Amino acid sequence: MTIDRRTLLAASLAAVPVGTVAQTPPALPAPETIYLWPNRDGPGLTNAALTDIAEDRSTDPVKRDRAVSGVRQPRIEAYRPATPNGAAMLVMPGGGYTRLAVDKEGRELAEWLRARGITAFVLTYRLPAEGWRDPANAPLADAQRAMRLIRAQAARFGVDPALVGAMGFSAGGHLCADLATRFGRSVYAPVDGADALSARPTIAAPIYPVVSMEPDLAHAGSRAKLIGADATDTMVLEHSPDRQVTRDTPPLFIVHAEDDATVKVANSLALHAAARAAGVPVEMHLFEKGGHGFGWGRRTAGLPAHLWPELFLAWTKGRLLA
Repeated sequence: MTIDRRTLLAASLAAVPVGTVAQTPPALPAPETIYLWPNRDGPGLTNAALTDIAEDRSTDPVKRDRAVSGVRQPRIEAYRPATPNGAAMLVMPGGGYTRLAVDKEGRELAEWLRARGITAFVLTYRLPAEGWRDPANAPLADAQRAMRLIRAQAARFGVDPALVGAMGFSAGGHLCADLATRFGRSVYAPVDGADALSARPTIAAPIYPVVSMEPDLAHAGSRAKLIGADATDTMVLEHSPDRQVTRDTPPLFIVHAEDDATVKVANSLALHAAARAAGVPVEMHLFEKGGHGFGWGRRTAGLPAHLWPELFLAWTKGRLLA
């Protein structure tokens, strides 16, 4: 027996009781801002004139592309799902340690995560060259503090403190890898009870990351802003996450496009090799095309690289998700 489309449509309509009104899903709450430090200003401020600047670089009125700099008050924005599944991700935008691409490498991915039940926290971290006493460790201090605050407030957000991961893009990918390898390094003085909690991510996902600070491999702009163009060998070693991997480094998920003309794919290869050598679980996806800075969905439509978030989600099963 063959059923045509009109018959199928009629049957579907007949199954809907008369007077039924389609239900609109409830609006998700606006992001909640949580400042990382008690007095809002990051510790060790030396530039009293520092103030937030947000430049929208987009020509599309629907899709924003803000570049944030002058970060004086580091913070996280919490994106709460309608039904939290207990997992959370700290998301770190990139921007060469000069600015933060808070939309294409922050908000957009946060919305994607919370649509899947994962509570997302977008980190607006300090930029090292803008006036801090310990510039090379200022971003890491913010990332560590953010992880601890998320765990301290986990019950309020419906999050399991054991299921808090980290993800970062480009220079934010460096910060993500730095957090994954130096989560226990003391880079700031404790300020409250939250600082007794672990800053170790359950999993870490550096996406097209800056990794090495070696001059022949580093992204020159990120290196100059973070440790200076004339950094010592000790500084290079300390701030190259591939040189800091240990057996305590959390499982890693790495994404890079081989045609990336901004950050050499060899950065991801070095991190992958270091993880393998230390016995750290690692999965890496290298895409033929995608360039740099594609975030989630931008400039990769029709390319395999467009699917990386789904690959990430599948990889989290048994690690972050049930």
